[in-house]
Amino acid sequence: MPRLLNDRLYVPPELIAKAAEVAFGDMAFYFRPNHLARLAKMLNAPDIGGNDSFVIENLLTNAVISAKEQLPHCQDTGTAIVYAWKDEGVYTGADDRDALEKGAEAAYKNKLLRFSQFIPASFFNEFNSGNNLPAQIHIEAAANDNAKPSYRFLFAAKGGGSTNKTTYIASTPALLGEAPFRAFLEERIRGLGTAGCPPYQLAIVAGGASPEQNLELLKLATTEILDEVPYFDPSNPNQNSHALFRDRYWEDQIKEIGRNTGLGAQFGGTNFILDVRVLRLGRHAATFPVSIGVSCIAHRNMLAVIDSEGLSIEQLVNTPETYLKECGVNLQSTAVTRKASAQKHISLEKPMREVCSELSALKTGDMVLLSGKLIVARDLAHLRWHELISQRKDLPEYVKKHPVYYAGPAGTPPGKVIGSLGPTTAQRMDPYAEELLSRGYSLISLAKGNRTKLCLDACKKHGGFFLGTVGGAAALLSTYVTSNELMDYPEFGMEAVRLITVKDFPAFIVIDDKGNDLYK
Repeated sequence: MPRLLNDRLYVPPELIAKAAEVAFGDMAFYFRPNHLARLAKMLNAPDIGGNDSFVIENLLTNAVISAKEQLPHCQDTGTAIVYAWKDEGVYTGADDRDALEKGAEAAYKNKLLRFSQFIPASFFNEFNSGNNLPAQIHIEAAANDNAKPSYRFLFAAKGGGSTNKTTYIASTPALLGEAPFRAFLEERIRGLGTAGCPPYQLAIVAGGASPEQNLELLKLATTEILDEVPYFDPSNPNQNSHALFRDRYWEDQIKEIGRNTGLGAQFGGTNFILDVRVLRLGRHAATFPVSIGVSCIAHRNMLAVIDSEGLSIEQLVNTPETYLKECGVNLQSTAVTRKASAQKHISLEKPMREVCSELSALKTGDMVLLSGKLIVARDLAHLRWHELISQRKDLPEYVKKHPVYYAGPAGTPPGKVIGSLGPTTAQRMDPYAEELLSRGYSLISLAKGNRTKLCLDACKKHGGFFLGTVGGAAALLSTYVTSNELMDYPEFGMEAVRLITVKDFPAFIVIDDKGNDLYK
């Protein structure tokens, strides 16, 4: 327990570590109530489309499964991020960063969360750290609050897919007008695509004394910790020349822009954006910086405070099914349980060309239910295959025989076939598309998000397909897996190649063999 020591509040480092351990553990399995409430509101909307409805139902079902604290709601359990504000009256006598990292490490190891951090052995060679460290930690000094010193924390776990959607634009004052700013936003928001697992919590920060200030505020805005920033009052433009403020008008406009993209929750529709924060602050006369970032559907943020009364941690929803019923959602009666009658069942136990022929009779946006064997492989495996092709060597027969699912699972809990197994961003594998498909390898791939012309052209030329599955529903997707076998490259850790068997695994046709692309 904290205690007063020479008129200062002594906080033992063990308590700091415990705060981090509890937070990073809880965030992997539970959500904030307002996050679930926003999804419930989307699902209850009378004009929701079929694909949007299916995705959001899957995401809410996934939350119910993950709340059992065995399967994290996303397989990418993220980079551990800590913002801390330490009052002058707080004393630890220890390395606070070390304590926070020890707590994060304990959570990732004890909860079987995925180790996603790589350490450079040289400029181009890397190895997995094996504990998900290093963490990103910021500790700031703060004044005492009402003579009651405290140590305040914001914990966040940020996955790679949503992090890759962060954009900073060193723009000019030419954007200071409604028409150019709207055109700029329409282009950039549509350009986010779906690989970061929408519906998104979107943040935009305009202005700032430096790129660093702008981007730091962007990250904080995506966590909701800046929600109390006041809205700009158009009737009083000189309210505070140094203020940071939100802009209600542009938040409303951006929601409409998101609806009009047609991208929807992931596979077409109107529910692209879950919520928006637009922040504006001062700038240098020569520049008008703008940053755009998202928090994906695995919205992992949590507050904690240590004061003279001990450790207090934000309460997340650990019984989401009950909470969702209060929001008017009964998952037992949704289309998740009715999906089979309206969809095409595809057996993967046939020769690859026969499976492709069945898919060719369908159209982009159609949903299929896959049963049979899939190869699980992502970045490192594709790089190894590229090296083998460069050496004029054949790839393993399984790359030709089975569809390839771009994924890297979390740890396997006791009694489960596999850990959480959601899709990773497909576009990263696009440089390998032509060399693989032209040799008859990976004719069907499965992942999340939009792809580039490299993949589109290769599918059209060689008769291939790209299928998308629901990003952010990793706990649910793992329940469709009936067997799991390590095939190759165990040294790759979570990126090792696996052979899995699935039953009624849901997927949407995104790119077909005729050159059609759902997202275009």
